[in-house]
Amino acid sequence: MGWLAIFSPIHAAENSNFSIRWVTNSNQSIVEAAGFDTNTLRQFQSTNWQAADWQKLLSVYVGQDDLPADMSAPPMLGSYRVEANSIYFQPQFPLQRAVTYRAIFRPSRLLGANNSAADLVARFQLPPTRQKPTTVVTRVYPTADVLPENLLKFYVHFSAPMQGGHIYDHIRLRNEAGKLVELPFLEIDEEFWNPEMTRLTLFIDPGRIKRGVQPLEEIGPALETGKHYTLEIDSAWHDNAGLPLHEGFTKSFRVGPPDREPPAPATWKITAPEAGTRVPLAVEFTEPMDAALALRVIRVANSAGALVEGERALSDREQHWRFTPHASWKAGGYQLQVQNTIEDLAGNNIGKAFEVDLSEGVQRRFTNGVVKLPFDVQ
Repeated sequence: MGWLAIFSPIHAAENSNFSIRWVTNSNQSIVEAAGFDTNTLRQFQSTNWQAADWQKLLSVYVGQDDLPADMSAPPMLGSYRVEANSIYFQPQFPLQRAVTYRAIFRPSRLLGANNSAADLVARFQLPPTRQKPTTVVTRVYPTADVLPENLLKFYVHFSAPMQGGHIYDHIRLRNEAGKLVELPFLEIDEEFWNPEMTRLTLFIDPGRIKRGVQPLEEIGPALETGKHYTLEIDSAWHDNAGLPLHEGFTKSFRVGPPDREPPAPATWKITAPEAGTRVPLAVEFTEPMDAALALRVIRVANSAGALVEGERALSDREQHWRFTPHASWKAGGYQLQVQNTIEDLAGNNIGKAFEVDLSEGVQRRFTNGVVKLPFDVQ
């Protein structure tokens, strides 16, 4: 497995017959609690303990060093197993660099144990992999300079994996006077990252978009038509190596009228390539589309319905879509297949606007279907 036991004082602790330590390799770090007798191990193996039971005996916390904090902070999620004379805990998610973790083993929780037995604590921290900040914000979508008043979200792309948590400490929206816009984003505990932690989806609070709801009535819209704004990302945000960004990032834009019309694929312009070439298929939207969805939910199929393999790209402020096949085009009929879940910048889907006035009894026309637009390659 290539595991390396960490023995330095900050990583391991011992008491009586028991010990606790962090064991790590290049990809994963785990906690080992050792020193159990045969009878205790048999009890572990014969008892169907759940996660909550294991956590009472062995748990790991993030960045906490005092008892009051432990009382409120939940332990990390992960899996437990019994091997040889040890218990192992493997965190569900990889540890972040330059963050301190604390494993606590509680011998007093064992059956027949001395209830006054002291807890064993082992702290651990992955060191930074480099010394100089190099991570930057590579792009923010939408890239357009004019965005609708009811813009739904931004996508923030980074050049390397980032640390999650407390993201709103590093993101601000300022109006044209330089003043902070009050609570413009949907701030919830769940953060919307891609699995690689290199793309963050940042939602505008829908309550600041939809008409007739309390936040919009009391605070007003986050964005107002005709005004200028700047999205700021500060350099103090740490990447997964525990280092700050190399530099901050700003995106300035003007706000246009709200967009409440669903996308209409029938109005898109398709420019078909010639057979025998790998010239890209070109599609021009009638408005900028959501970048992530446009690259994911638009496909090309041949006359038999089989998907054509190739590379997709966006340009011209997400208003032009290109598809370059892996193999040369063959003459014949094709289809551009567009899932109804595609969105424009305001979150409108095909057949359904993001904002629906329920008082008018508007029926939900959106389905999980696919719109098929035929074209010929000659």
